[in-house]
Amino acid sequence: MPSTQLRKKTIFFAGFAGSIILILIALPFIEVPARNYIESFFGATDLKMGETATVLFDHFLRIVKIILWMILVVSSVRFLDFLIFGTAFRSSGQNEISSLLRNVFSIITFIVAFFIIFNSQYPQVDLAALFTTSTILGIVIGLALQDTLGNLFAGLAMQADQPFQVGDVISISNRGMGVVESVSWRGVKIRTFQNKLLLISNSVLGKEVIEVAPKDNLNARIVFFNTLYSHSPAKTVQVVREAVRQVENVSAKIRPVVRIRNLGDNGVDWEIKYWLEDYAKFNDTDALIRQRLWYVFQRENLEFAYPTRTIYIENKAEKPEPIESVNEIFEKLSNIPIFAPLSDEETQQLAQSGTARIYAPGEAIVHKGQQGNSMFIINRGAVKVQIAENGQPKVINRLQENDFFGEMSLLTGQPRSATVIAEEETEVLQIKKKALKPIFETNPDLVKSICQIVEERRELLKTHEDLSSALETDQDRGVLSSIKKFFGLS
Repeated sequence: MPSTQLRKKTIFFAGFAGSIILILIALPFIEVPARNYIESFFGATDLKMGETATVLFDHFLRIVKIILWMILVVSSVRFLDFLIFGTAFRSSGQNEISSLLRNVFSIITFIVAFFIIFNSQYPQVDLAALFTTSTILGIVIGLALQDTLGNLFAGLAMQADQPFQVGDVISISNRGMGVVESVSWRGVKIRTFQNKLLLISNSVLGKEVIEVAPKDNLNARIVFFNTLYSHSPAKTVQVVREAVRQVENVSAKIRPVVRIRNLGDNGVDWEIKYWLEDYAKFNDTDALIRQRLWYVFQRENLEFAYPTRTIYIENKAEKPEPIESVNEIFEKLSNIPIFAPLSDEETQQLAQSGTARIYAPGEAIVHKGQQGNSMFIINRGAVKVQIAENGQPKVINRLQENDFFGEMSLLTGQPRSATVIAEEETEVLQIKKKALKPIFETNPDLVKSICQIVEERRELLKTHEDLSSALETDQDRGVLSSIKKFFGLS
């Protein structure tokens, strides 16, 4: 398409310019006969009228030549403008530079060409002296073009320095913030984050303090939060950093920084410094980080600090586990096939050790290849199970309320065979190794019964072609020996 357009432009320019040149070449041949005819026509009646008519005809021809030469110059400049700025600069992606330079180039060329052409036809008239000696005209033109020239020269200075490019996010003091859409000789067009257009002239922009976030740079953001003084700083740093790293648009090239900003009146003040892949989406990314913080705080029993006043009278007693909650967990565990060999007392003991955890939509509960020693039972919500196929994630199963996953990691400690991601806000019950180990030590015969159920379940799952390879990681050694070795049983 560009080559076709260039060919059409070239053919049209060649034809048009050739026609103008032919007319300019033919004018001298027409000029002499026409002048002789005018002199003879008017001179026959009045000699003075003949001279006047000849002078007017001579000025007419000069003006026609000036117009034709300027038409040729304008067409040539426009063709060169298309070749240089419309092709070369467009291919380099610097449209804002070409828009400014083409205007400056055209104006200067037109002025210089007019002076040369006019002086070639009227060498006795000194245009330079006419413009420089006319003080009133200079003052009028200067006042009329004050803002225009200010914008033009400020735009030239900005293009020479190039403080920002189209696509960069800039913030201007007391004026606004947004993404640069275009830069011209007159001003800059900015699309704000409220989807409004902010137009600022170059002369005004040159006097402002501008903060620039380049589009091809990893720009940092800081999000603040706080915790109670009773929480471990080391644990807070670990869980918050891991949650931030999994947020979309957070760059994986630089590790997020979680650090204490201040020891406040109501709690510990923290800040998260992270780097974005696309800075124009920083509002959404900040909001998503705050959302993930809430969920990770719920799972890890961390609390946000807020203004409180506490009167300590005696040591706070441990909060008893609600009987209803334990009974609900007992009912769920009783319906899990691998726990069927357990007695009611053993199932009750396991239920008292269960931990409820809440995950945000789109958050990974487990990752493929991750070491684990626990299993999960879905209390509410839904999850999807996915593996990598040809470098792309593929969903192989979906689980809902009362379904479970991760039992092989709980029993044998083998790595997770797939990645499980919450499709909506999901609450799961986590059963860890330390809750099951005392039961195995008290009743070793349970290991064989559970092993038989697990092997039957593995054979059933292996019929799924997508899971067959993932489940072969531990097939060479028996499940029974793996369970005993993992739990340290003889």
